[in-house]
Amino acid sequence: MSVGSTRPHLRLEKELLRGGVTRLAAMDEVGRGALAGPVTVGVVVVTARIGRVPAGLKDSKLLTPLARESLLPAVRRWAGEYAVGHASPAEIDRIGIIAALRLAGRRALAQLPGPVDAVLLDGNHDYLSEPEPVLFDDEIPPLPLEPDLPTVTGPVYTRIKADLTCAGVAGASVLAKTERDGLLRRLAADYPAYLFDVNKGYGTAEHVAALREHGPSEVHRRSWRLPVAGDLVDEFESSR
Repeated sequence: MSVGSTRPHLRLEKELLRGGVTRLAAMDEVGRGALAGPVTVGVVVVTARIGRVPAGLKDSKLLTPLARESLLPAVRRWAGEYAVGHASPAEIDRIGIIAALRLAGRRALAQLPGPVDAVLLDGNHDYLSEPEPVLFDDEIPPLPLEPDLPTVTGPVYTRIKADLTCAGVAGASVLAKTERDGLLRRLAADYPAYLFDVNKGYGTAEHVAALREHGPSEVHRRSWRLPVAGDLVDEFESSR
């Protein structure tokens, strides 16, 4: 079966529920590779009561913007409990992209009406759990950026290409992508030179050309190596 025809299902989620999980947070992130705008994490809560997967649901990258928008009401009804969290470009600059992913994910979890007892992430890296700090003698551990956000106490499962095969993660990707794209479209009105409504902050040829001409805006990730005059466009182009 080709990637484009893959239909996500709930087999993994239901396997975890049969193993004792009662409230599974299926999560996915968007915007990690962008040059501007927030990094965003969506979450869908999967329980034993979840119904049939909405028709047409796929990883958000395989859907047109119109298809994603059209799916939103069905995904929200199907999920019942869902949320989207963001970490800003300034926060990415201050704490780094992995910690920003953790912050966005915990902000999403904080919006849910109740705690979850396990998490399923797309990919092979658990960015949600707090890493053990490496400290020198007598060094005081750093305080969390937002101490009131929920911590992850249950297991965190990772699955490569979960957004293609796991319906909960695919639903989370649609929620996150549509909300982040909406934010970038609104930013386009304030920063028209960068065409955020078209590129959504990613390093397209037009976006790179605008950066080389105008330099970064307040919503660019200034700690990153952004394009400057003389850089090759191909070096910065990335997937949407």
